[in-house]
Parts: sequence; C-alpha cells; structure tokens
Amino acid sequence: MSVIWYECKVKYPKLDEVSGTKKLKTEPFLVDAVSYTEAEKRITEEMQLYLSDGEGILITNIKVANYAEIHPFENADRWFKAKISLIAFDEESGKERKTNEYLLVQANDVKEAYENTMHAMKDTMGEFSIPSIAESPIADVFPYFTGEEENSERLEEFLRLKESVPADNAEDEALAMEDSLTA
Repeated sequence: MSVIWYECKVKYPKLDEVSGTKKLKTEPFLVDAVSYTEAEKRITEEMQLYLSDGEGILITNIKVANYAEIHPFENADRWFKAKISLIAFDEESGKERKTNEYLLVQANDVKEAYENTMHAMKDTMGEFSIPSIAESPIADVFPYFTGEEENSERLEEFLRLKESVPADNAEDEALAMEDSLTA
C-alpha cells in the first residue's frame, strides 16, 4: 500500500522566540493518512502536543502533497524539497524521457540536503539528476504508525532521528524576569 501524504496548514498560537510572547502562526505540516477526514483528525491530535490548556487550532487547508518519499536525517532541523528527474530511454522513439518526482529531505542547509538526497537515491538502479533543491516551509512530519508494523525497526529509527534534532529550550533570563515582574 502506498503512502499518501497530506499537507495541512494550521493556524495555532506559537511562542515567538524573539519577543517571548505567543503569536498566531500559520504553518504547514505533513501527515500520512488515507483520506482528508483522517488527515484532519490526525493533525488535530498531533497538534495537541504544541498547545497549552484552552488553546485551539484552526485548519485552514488540507491538500494531497506530491512527495514520493520522506527522508528524515539525524541532527537536521529543516525540510528541503528535492526534485528528482528519473531518466529512461524510450526504445520506440529513441529519445530520453524524464519523469519527475519529489522527495522531502531533512537537512540543515542546501548543501547537506543535496548530500542527503544523494544518500537516499544511492540504491536507485537507473539514471537520475537533481535539477532543484529548495527549502520547504513544512514545519514537521507526522507519519502513521500503528505500533504493529512488521518492520518496527523502521518506526524506531524514524522516531530516533526525529528526536535527535537538538532543541533550544534555553530560557532568556531577562524575559523571564520581565514576565515575573509583570505577573
């Protein structure tokens, strides 16, 4: 069964790291689902981790994403959309034919995204080229796992890679002091 990724744009209150206040942000997230209804349910459940009590979300858009594969990598914090052109020789016409597909690759910069894309494509039998790599606005990716996968190592590896992203949870002492004085 092939994976269908849905891009869900969600408006939610997010802590602004610069000002230290919560602001409404609209960000796209990817969820693995079988229908729009399930995508809506899953993104609502997944976003609960980002919210405080009494806060809600507004889903502004859900659409099928055109990613053939998703590749998380360790110690990377951004997602890049890589366009891959698969090159095949058409024997009837005698011409080369290119078929494009898109990968979502986790990396820290474009150079690393290229290297990670090459690593993801290393087992490809045919010829391919990478015409473009661009930073994606995707904030996070939520694959579907039932917990009963026959390949549970895949689940464990995905979660390990996802959790390996260093989080900057350092609190700004000056902002904390201001908050305690105004409260």
